[in-house]
Amino acid sequence: MISRDSIVALSSGRLPAGVAVIRISGPQTRFVVETISGGMVKDRVAVLRRLRAPDGTVLDHGLVVFFPGPASFTGEDVAEFHVHGGRAVVAKMLETIAGFDGVRHAEPGEFTRRAFLNGKVDLVETEALADLVNAETEAQRRFAIQNAEGAQSELYLGWRRRLIHARAMIEAEIDFADEDDVPGSVSDTVWSDVRAMIGEIDRHIAGFRAAEIIRDGFEVVILGAPNAGKSSLFNTLARRDAAIVTDEPGTTRDLLEVTLDLQGLRVRLTDTAGLRDAPGKIEAIGIEKARAKADRADLLLFLQDLVDPKDVGPLPAAIPALRVGTKLDLLDEQAAVDATGHYDLVISVVEGTGVEALLAEVGQRAARAAGNVADVLPSRLRHVELLGETNRHLLGATSDQAVGQELRAEELRLAADRLGRIVGAVDVEDLLDVIFSQFCIGK
Repeated sequence: MISRDSIVALSSGRLPAGVAVIRISGPQTRFVVETISGGMVKDRVAVLRRLRAPDGTVLDHGLVVFFPGPASFTGEDVAEFHVHGGRAVVAKMLETIAGFDGVRHAEPGEFTRRAFLNGKVDLVETEALADLVNAETEAQRRFAIQNAEGAQSELYLGWRRRLIHARAMIEAEIDFADEDDVPGSVSDTVWSDVRAMIGEIDRHIAGFRAAEIIRDGFEVVILGAPNAGKSSLFNTLARRDAAIVTDEPGTTRDLLEVTLDLQGLRVRLTDTAGLRDAPGKIEAIGIEKARAKADRADLLLFLQDLVDPKDVGPLPAAIPALRVGTKLDLLDEQAAVDATGHYDLVISVVEGTGVEALLAEVGQRAARAAGNVADVLPSRLRHVELLGETNRHLLGATSDQAVGQELRAEELRLAADRLGRIVGAVDVEDLLDVIFSQFCIGK
């Protein structure tokens, strides 16, 4: 696709900064470089130039790099100006470049959208680039880079190629059943492979929860009676006073959340209101929120005061829980030994006892839930939905052998179409605005 206009944007981070990168893409790129740099620069070589506006005003001294299309990120002519990262410098550079005829400011994700339209990346790789830009943990980075390099796309395209081949064999058997060069009864081999593919897709879909944990985080909720030490532990793990801590029961009335990086995984830790009978009206709302949050957690930390343990009623049976005894520092040595056998872990926030062990246990559980980061997993709900539709069509093709081969071949076509929609190999215009709106302006 050849664009009629060029786009420009700041592609580096928040200003002010040591260096700012301004990117331009489109048919006017070469003219802009020649004008601002005082002449053309060598392809793919960073050159230091005095940068001037068309009226001769010096804008800055900086590096210029030119990437001729189609061997560029967008598939068009692309250039980057590496200038000093002051707000005034960047504003003047953007104003000057956007002042050229046929050049405008880019919309969110427009550089990546042009890369997709020009066949440089597919939709799955595009989504992975968004994940890579937003990655905060090592697991997120590794997961995103694997998909950005095409591992996920190759899996889906491989399934799609197998379905196209299967459909071709079935249709050949239908149309040329009497020909000698068409192998007799290819159906057994074809349908055997299709049934195997159904199992492969089901197993792949089952990995979506692990992908969610890698991308969005492992959800840990702290529960317990008032004054069980929940907020004190929360502040210790957050390494700041995120929650108010007092001796008055019911101090915490809303959900408080911090994000931790444990073993390279994102862990979302939530402090909740103390669970008790006959609370006040406002506190009751907090308790209701606490129980609702617990029902959606990946792990519960149920805290009990070792000195004065209180029962809070049943915990969600389906959610794994760690029973944690708190305020170990208030017990004598023998009482501390006796208490240990009744809990998974015992801790003292005041002395720091057991806190590292608790963090290690949460990190290990998060790692087990995330599985192997190197596995190819569905990274978006839309992938899961389309994979589910794929399998429904494959089941339709294999479950009712009473229908004609023509109808079964049509089910194969529909299944291949759904796989194509994941990577953008078939029409997905209605998805593009949603996908590319996730990007920042300069990407």
